[in-house]
Amino acid sequence: MSQKPRYRKFSDYLKERFNERVYKVSVDAGFSCPNKDGKFSSEGCIFCDNRTFNAYFGHKPVPLKEQIANGIRLGGLRYKAKKFLVYFQANTNTYASIEELKNIYDTVNEFDNVVGLMIGTRPDCIDNEILDLIEKYSEKYEVWLEYGLQSIHDKTLKLINRNHTYEDFLKAYDLTKNRNIKVCPHVILGLPNETTTDMLTTAKEISRLKPEAIKIHPLHIVKDTNLEKFYKKDKFKIYSLGEYFNLLIEFLRYLNPEIIIARLSANCPKELLVEPKWLEEKARFIQLLDKEMDKRDVSQGDLYQE
Repeated sequence: MSQKPRYRKFSDYLKERFNERVYKVSVDAGFSCPNKDGKFSSEGCIFCDNRTFNAYFGHKPVPLKEQIANGIRLGGLRYKAKKFLVYFQANTNTYASIEELKNIYDTVNEFDNVVGLMIGTRPDCIDNEILDLIEKYSEKYEVWLEYGLQSIHDKTLKLINRNHTYEDFLKAYDLTKNRNIKVCPHVILGLPNETTTDMLTTAKEISRLKPEAIKIHPLHIVKDTNLEKFYKKDKFKIYSLGEYFNLLIEFLRYLNPEIIIARLSANCPKELLVEPKWLEEKARFIQLLDKEMDKRDVSQGDLYQE
C-alpha cells in the first residue's frame, strides 16, 4: 500500500497535535433529546438508537466519573494511550441548563491525563450562552463541538424527522466558527431518496464552510427503529460495499483536503444490524477503502475547487 495519505485521518491529526496516541473515551452523561422528549417530537430521528453507541446501554447506570475512569483504564491497557479525549456522545449534550452543563462538563477536570473534550449536539440546541461556557474549557483543553447535520437538504431532514433545517445548522455554525472551538458536522451517506448529486452537493457545501473536521456515516438500519419500518415498507436502496466505496470516494474527492476525516464508518452490534451486513467488518472496511483509493490513485480533495 502506498505511504501517501489518501485522506486526512483524525488519528494522524491527534498524533501531530499531541505527539503521541490519544484515546477517545465515549460517555453517556444522561442527557435527553428534544426530538424524543416531546419538545420537538416524541419519535426522534428515524434512524436513531442509542444502543448502537452506548457501551452501558441495558445495564445499571454508571456514574460519569466512573465511565471516564473505565475508559481511561481500557485505553491505557489496550492501546498504551497516556492522553485522552472525553466524548459526550449519547443524545443531545447541550440540552440542559447552564448550571447543569457546567456541573457535567467539569467532571473532566478530575482527570489530569484528559487533554480534550468533544460534545455532540443538535444545531438547534446551541446559543451564545452555551458557547461561552464551552469555550471556557478551551483554556485548558482542546474543545470540539460536533453538530448532527446528516444532510444539507431540507427535504431529507424532514423525511428522517430531524426537526431542524439546514438554515439552523448555518446559524449554529456562524455562532461557533470564530470561537476557540473546533467544529465537526456529521453527515450520513445513502439516506432514502438522496441521489449521488445530492450527496456530492453536501460535500461541496461542507468544503465551502471548511469546518475543522467531518464525520461521514454510511446509512445503516437498526432493528426496532422507524427506519426499519420504512425500509420494510418502501425497500429503498441499500448500497453494496462496492457501490458505497464508489460514492464515498467521490465524496472525499470533492471535500476540501484540509478538513480532517474524523469517521468513515459506523458501529452497530451484530444482533441489532438489519442492513448493510458489510458494516459488521469495520476494520476491514477501512483497509479496503485505503487499498481502493491507492488502486485508483485518488485522494481527498483532488476534485475540490475553491
